Amino acid sequence: MIDAPKKIPDPADRLMSLDFFRGFAMFLLIAEVTGLYAILAAPSLKGTITQAIDIQFQHHQWNGLHLWDLGQPFFMFISGVAMAFSYGKRWENGAKWGASFRHVLKRSFLLFLFGWAIYFIDPVEGAPGGAFLYDILPQLSFACLIAFLMMRKSPPVQIIFTFGLLILTELLYRLWAVPGFNQPFVPGQNFGSYIDMILIGKLSDGHWVSFNAVPLVSLTIWGVMAGQFLRAQRRALSKIKILLTAGFIGIAAGYSLSFITPIIRRISTSSFVIISGGFCLLALALSYWLIDVLKIRPGIKFFAIVGMNPLFIYLFAQTGGEEWFRHIVQPFCLGLFGWAGERPAQLVTSLAVLALLWFLCYWLYKKKIFIRV
Repeated sequence: MIDAPKKIPDPADRLMSLDFFRGFAMFLLIAEVTGLYAILAAPSLKGTITQAIDIQFQHHQWNGLHLWDLGQPFFMFISGVAMAFSYGKRWENGAKWGASFRHVLKRSFLLFLFGWAIYFIDPVEGAPGGAFLYDILPQLSFACLIAFLMMRKSPPVQIIFTFGLLILTELLYRLWAVPGFNQPFVPGQNFGSYIDMILIGKLSDGHWVSFNAVPLVSLTIWGVMAGQFLRAQRRALSKIKILLTAGFIGIAAGYSLSFITPIIRRISTSSFVIISGGFCLLALALSYWLIDVLKIRPGIKFFAIVGMNPLFIYLFAQTGGEEWFRHIVQPFCLGLFGWAGERPAQLVTSLAVLALLWFLCYWLYKKKIFIRV
């Protein structure tokens, strides 16, 4: 759906920290689509600070945590926060639960459809036909539906439900006794891999599993709880302290649990989910403090503009838009900077494509076009 309001949303009318948080995460994601991180990981840069930084923009091979592993948890958490504000306002304005439920059903269906379409339009070579189930959009569609059904439950019930999902996941991985799939934390030999053999008929080369959709629901529900907490009548500094405390507890608990359950993003172990939830809370608290409390607004609009049209720019970049922009700018970049060598010219090209993707978001913002589902 395309919303064309009479005016550009006033920063005072929305949680700008959420737009910033979402836009910052999305900007890093579309930067990956341009190939920027692959360029920074060039063998010629081995041992340099540039490559050390770039490692953080790659998924950890198995047991461990890189910054890039927090990408999907951030989006799933942010979606929960946004749901708390969106549906909370609808209900305050008299909207019926049934109408909201129909809306979330439609939204979940569209997110699933978009996730499938991306893989159908640009399939990953060698990936199984059901590989789109590993992607964020199908998993987010499932998480949003479950999170909506939990929105009106009390916080204790929400907490019990989320940790129930993590305990269920832990037990299924540890107790699954099917030969060949009874090694809980071994790539390709665990419960998640067994499910994929049933659903997809083939395992992911990267050892991703579609069952991640279940434990990651916890992050979206935690986002809902954080959003409901921010909407409550409470002093801003008190909110920040509680969010920070919860975030640090989550990180400490997750790392403590890692001595029993490894931190594995590719199968979303309980320790990974709890740690990433802690980092989500810290990121939200920091954004809220800087932007909505201290009112440090200069510069944040750069990312907030992306955060106002995140689904559109993600779909555009993933379905050929990045290649279209590259086709336009590459001849100029190679002509102007080819003298510096292939790698610098490629770097400038990726940065130019990234700039065009941002300017597309800016154009939509200026035209008051905000594409949502």
